[in-house]
Amino acid sequence: MQEVQTKRPFITLEQARALREQFPTPFHLYDEAGIRRKAQLVNRAFAWNKGFKEYFAVKATPNPYLLKILQEEGCGVDCSSYTELLLSEACGFSGADIMFSSNATPVKDMRKAYALGAYINLDDLTHVDFLKDVAGIPATVCCRYNPGGVFDLGNGIMDNPGDAKYGMSEDQMAEAYTRLMALGAKEFGIHAFLASNTVTDDYYPTLAGILFRLAVRLHERTGAKIRFINLSGGVGIAYRPDQRENDILAIGEGVRRQFEGILVPADMGDVAIFTELGRFMLAPHGCLVATAIHEKHIYKEYIGLDACAANLMRPAMYGAYHHITVLGKEDAPHDHKYDITGGLCENNDKFAVDRMLPKIEMGDILVIHDAGAHGFSMGYNYNGKLRSAEVLLKADGTAQLIRRAETPADYFATFDFTPFYKGKLDER
Repeated sequence: MQEVQTKRPFITLEQARALREQFPTPFHLYDEAGIRRKAQLVNRAFAWNKGFKEYFAVKATPNPYLLKILQEEGCGVDCSSYTELLLSEACGFSGADIMFSSNATPVKDMRKAYALGAYINLDDLTHVDFLKDVAGIPATVCCRYNPGGVFDLGNGIMDNPGDAKYGMSEDQMAEAYTRLMALGAKEFGIHAFLASNTVTDDYYPTLAGILFRLAVRLHERTGAKIRFINLSGGVGIAYRPDQRENDILAIGEGVRRQFEGILVPADMGDVAIFTELGRFMLAPHGCLVATAIHEKHIYKEYIGLDACAANLMRPAMYGAYHHITVLGKEDAPHDHKYDITGGLCENNDKFAVDRMLPKIEMGDILVIHDAGAHGFSMGYNYNGKLRSAEVLLKADGTAQLIRRAETPADYFATFDFTPFYKGKLDER
């Protein structure tokens, strides 16, 4: 693993100024070259497994331009809703290029996944009859595993699967496979997600060992043919500059050793390995670009941006850290302590609290790092705030608008004013 001492944005002040002339801030910006490099690196890390496929988690960054880039790099998509299935279908994904993982699944969603020929990942034993009744039983079905208890790597608890609403126990997995085979299913998948945003090379290999041993037990117990094992997501990124980044090549090698030690001796060396990396694939290759528009000097020093939690809610929702760069002042002394805020009527609308930064002048352009996943997609319209544009910095250095900013007309589009309002809304 490589230690990260600082974070540098993938755009310069000059580039940002030019972009701001075309696309008023705030906007989300994505780096095509970085996205492609990351996809190629992940594929390289698991190239030892001939069936390997990365299924990008659409919920992380649901934009068709970005999905097409990943598709060109050999990735599939992981969907969790009807709308995400429609988006993926529009981008040309179908059949085995789609994983459908949901819970408390509506009938419409399940039928759409079945119609697309997606791999359907059942979250609960009761979903066996639900799938049979509303759509049908495909030849290949996946089931989601929850081991219960706590999950740790020997040096501390990583997460608590026993409190998670997802997945089945091992006995339920065995019963589901047996019932599905009786209903005509021929091959099976195993899926599990036990921890989020892990910054350790040990998570995937440890999870792989758990799932590989589970696969052997289920095969011996039920006779089910295990076609694939989906390690899902959970491989995180170094949000803080003093964190160490995951080494995906070392992670892939760790999974290979588990594969060779557990599945190959059990004559299950043909099992394909899948991943669903949303954050790891996109977060470092996207940022929120905003302008400083207000300053306030009371009991603390505040800098107000033209962006707010409606554009990036992770700091407000989780207290999550996102690094901030004041463009053009990367090497200036960080000798001013600020709260960096947005304009929502909520006191938690802060991108940073007591953050040491260079002196910020009004009009300065700030880059909020690592917003390429779970950034724009978690946005909302509280206070009537409108979602920002999304811009792609293409590999050739040009910029492309890949989602326009919302307008008031978009905000009002689902209302019917005709019964009581005779005027005309300003749609600008």
